[in-house]
Amino acid sequence: MSGVVYLVGAGPGAPDLLTLRAAKLLAKADIVFHDALVHPDTVALATRAEKVPVGKRCGKHSTAQKFINKRLVDAAQTHAIVVRLKGGDPMLFGRAQEEIAALEAAGVRYEVVPGVTAALAAAAELGISLTQRGVARSVAFVTPRIAEGEPPSDWAQSMAAADAGAIYMGSGQAEQIAAALIAAGKPPTTPIAIVESASLAESHRIFATLASLPRFASQFSGPAVILLGPQFRARAQSVRNSAVEEDSVPAPRRRALNSTD
Repeated sequence: MSGVVYLVGAGPGAPDLLTLRAAKLLAKADIVFHDALVHPDTVALATRAEKVPVGKRCGKHSTAQKFINKRLVDAAQTHAIVVRLKGGDPMLFGRAQEEIAALEAAGVRYEVVPGVTAALAAAAELGISLTQRGVARSVAFVTPRIAEGEPPSDWAQSMAAADAGAIYMGSGQAEQIAAALIAAGKPPTTPIAIVESASLAESHRIFATLASLPRFASQFSGPAVILLGPQFRARAQSVRNSAVEEDSVPAPRRRALNSTD
């Protein structure tokens, strides 16, 4: 049997943000290799599939990427529909290219199914667009994290050159991020928003400044994205006199801690 491997985006967290194509593939899948951060209710949509966790979490036991690549190739020899379920969008910080290269080298057919990436879900939850006419016309998506053996990244220069940006997988490196961006030319007073678990009921967000990022990033234990840009200044200013802002979302009600320097 020569099956097809589908690299599917699971979205930022909430199962109902999954695309229709992704949901249909999960329902038909024979085997699903899923990331650690994919919501259990999303994985549960694969009712007839064998489910294999292949999560990669910073500071925790992770499945080696080469092993994941081999498992995908091997699975395509015995299953018709193989789903590689990735958090967010497969093509953004999802190592999809490494898996695509392995599949192409083995002659395995594949298809990429996009998903909603965390930065877009975070912006939607805040009600603040990442692009705004006359304010932010360019957006950089970056991560300071590099794998062992990889060359240094110039992510800070890319972020400094853009009007706005989103930093993935950076809450654990807040001090280094703030220092690197300030050294690259971003003012210490640059407004930021940190959003943890975007799209989920337990979502938590803080408005602050670049200089105060190290102080507030330690409050987050789950997956968080750091948004940066002038469009967050008005919201940050509006909460200077109030430590808590009530979220305008349906039940269950959520509280969002908002702080600034």
